[in-house]
Amino acid sequence: MINLFKNPIFIFASIAFWANQYLEKSMGIFVPLYQSYGDDLMAMPVVFGLCLQLMRWFHPMGDQLTFSKKQVLIGLVYFSVVFEIVLPLVSKTYTADPIDVFCYGLGTLVFLKFMNKPAPQSKKSRAL
Repeated sequence: MINLFKNPIFIFASIAFWANQYLEKSMGIFVPLYQSYGDDLMAMPVVFGLCLQLMRWFHPMGDQLTFSKKQVLIGLVYFSVVFEIVLPLVSKTYTADPIDVFCYGLGTLVFLKFMNKPAPQSKKSRAL
């Protein structure tokens, strides 16, 4: 039941995100363009992917569960408002950037097109 964790897009986005965090925080290495927009582009496939996998573990539909476009849009708007409006107002650590919202949107489209699919049914699990 770990099909989503085997998704190449989820794996790539997760590794790219964590590698960048390691380079920045541990090594002091900053790749300017990726530092500005890479994590924002990778965020939505990782966040939505983790949420979908968690929901699949607990929901009766299991691996057949997918998010509706409305649910994903609400998640995108929530993420954008929190990280690009609210947090920059209350913390100097965050900076509002409309291009970040564009990157969140692209990541969301990647999630919808390539990751938000029911898992294929195993031949072994089919009822006879």
